Amino acid sequence: MKRKAILICLLSIYCISAFSAGGEKRREPLFGRKYADYTVNSSRLRGATFYLVSGHGGPDCGAIGTADGQAIHEDEYAYDITLRLARALMMEGATVHIIIQDKNNGIRDERILKNNKTETCRGKVIPLNQLKRLQQRVDEINALKAKSKDRYQRAIFIHLDSRSIKRQMDVYFYYQNSVAASQGLANTMRETFRAQYRKHQPDRGFTGTVTTRSLYVLNNCSAVSLFTELGNIRNSFDQRRFLLSSNRQAIANWMCRGFIADYEKSKKR
Repeated sequence: MKRKAILICLLSIYCISAFSAGGEKRREPLFGRKYADYTVNSSRLRGATFYLVSGHGGPDCGAIGTADGQAIHEDEYAYDITLRLARALMMEGATVHIIIQDKNNGIRDERILKNNKTETCRGKVIPLNQLKRLQQRVDEINALKAKSKDRYQRAIFIHLDSRSIKRQMDVYFYYQNSVAASQGLANTMRETFRAQYRKHQPDRGFTGTVTTRSLYVLNNCSAVSLFTELGNIRNSFDQRRFLLSSNRQAIANWMCRGFIADYEKSKKR
């Protein structure tokens, strides 16, 4: 018993030392070989659970644009940003469920992300039928949420829009109708983006909007949810927001900051 107690003590000291020296080391294979290893640097989101859903996937590539003479597909860029957001949240101590997954593609730094149809809904084949596809991901979130005991649980659906080539758009957000926490999250996220644009591009301004919209995923998801459109995939100016890997990372970091701010607000309610 004495030796066992000493061993437990030594292990505890080691764990504390490892955390204080640089945080807890973890690994998520979905992030890909380069980014699989990460460090939990803080506990700011401890006790918070997130459900991250990148738009489309599997048989549906979503909106299509053209860059550098090549086709670019919504689902690939939405997925890359979703993975980057997941990693950022995990580094802040959050519990994260990545609903749409692609074991063949982790976080990628290329400008043109090649399209494929290997995405799944947590290992399940994604249906071709749109309604069944949306229901599948919502059912997955609702089942996971029912098992979680965390008071703060949030879902985010990440998309890129498709408008006329000349239509330039800022990031905008949809919230669940009559759900105050969802509207509050959307407003916090918009203010976070506005503050970051003010800091990094002070002369540009930010015109992203917050509105409600009757979307299947928002109407049927039991978790407080947010739906975001990151820009027009066909507009060359908007494309810079997600063609550059550094910009994809910036978007993920800003969304993470928005969630941290919203989580802090929720503690005061």
